[in-house]
Amino acid sequence: MSTIVRLCTVFLLIALLSSCATIVSKSSYPVSFGSDPAGTTVSVTNREHVEVFRGKTPCAVKLKAGSKFFAKEQYTVKFSRKGYDDRIMPINFKLNAWYFGNLLIGGVIGMLVVDPATGAMWRIEKDDLYQIYDAADKTAEAKQPTLNIVALQNVPDSLKSHLVKLN
Repeated sequence: MSTIVRLCTVFLLIALLSSCATIVSKSSYPVSFGSDPAGTTVSVTNREHVEVFRGKTPCAVKLKAGSKFFAKEQYTVKFSRKGYDDRIMPINFKLNAWYFGNLLIGGVIGMLVVDPATGAMWRIEKDDLYQIYDAADKTAEAKQPTLNIVALQNVPDSLKSHLVKLN
């Protein structure tokens, strides 16, 4: 009889202490960044506006899903390329469906403590971000005419009538 009681106690503890999302899912996710052309600077900041990653495309980083107890992390990604406006976008997390598996197994501790504490109750929405840069996207500053100094013999005849003599 005591063996049956011990066995039932073990199964009851497993059911009560289980945490579905932590076991089946994960609490950190890899996120990849790319751009065309490559070499764009990527900066990732968290909810406290602390930079947690900086790199050049193509690159990847592993980001935590949870921030605080029962709170998902909020990241902002900034793509920066010389001659173009910065492009800023969020990395979003949503409730992990495995979190509700705690209801089926009876994992009260998993639902109220383990999954919220580890951040496994959240999952990433999109794990790859990509930016395309073309000439039409250049900033007004980058589109400004530039000053080129050339020797007089290298100026085409069609442009020589537009030249202005400086002292």
